[in-house]
Amino acid sequence: MNPLVQLAAEAEVENPLIPPIPELVIGLIAFVIVFGFLAKKLLPNINKVLEERREAIEGGIEKADAAQTEAQSVLEQYKAQLAEARHEAARLRQEAQEQGVVILQEMRAEGQRQREEIIAAGHAQIEADRKAAASALRQDVGKLATDLAGKLVGESLEDHARQSGTVDRFLDELEAKAEAVR
Repeated sequence: MNPLVQLAAEAEVENPLIPPIPELVIGLIAFVIVFGFLAKKLLPNINKVLEERREAIEGGIEKADAAQTEAQSVLEQYKAQLAEARHEAARLRQEAQEQGVVILQEMRAEGQRQREEIIAAGHAQIEADRKAAASALRQDVGKLATDLAGKLVGESLEDHARQSGTVDRFLDELEAKAEAVR
């Protein structure tokens, strides 16, 4: 026989890819036992762990959504408070400006009033001083005029009534001349 044919016949009988039947049965039984053990013991634990992870992930997402919603509401509250604070600050600034204008007007009015009081007091003082000076001057001029008149006339004008009348007449004539000049 041909050696190639003989090799092909032997190769057909002992195919290394197909195991012998008893080994195949033992392997299949071992596989079923291992698979059964895994299905009974390990698979529920795996499913339990996967379910816990899924719940944790879903809970985390829900918590994150809740936290995001809360953060958004807090942000809106802060924005509202900030807007309110800005509005309040603007209102206070406006009130301060208005009060400043009012205070400034009051101070100007008070200054004007004090100025007018000072001017009035000054005019009153000047008038009082003028009258006092005029009275003192009238007496001094009267005394000098009577002395001079007495020397000119040659008689004494010591009589008070006569002296007063002469002085008054003389001063009235001087005032009339002074007013005529003005």
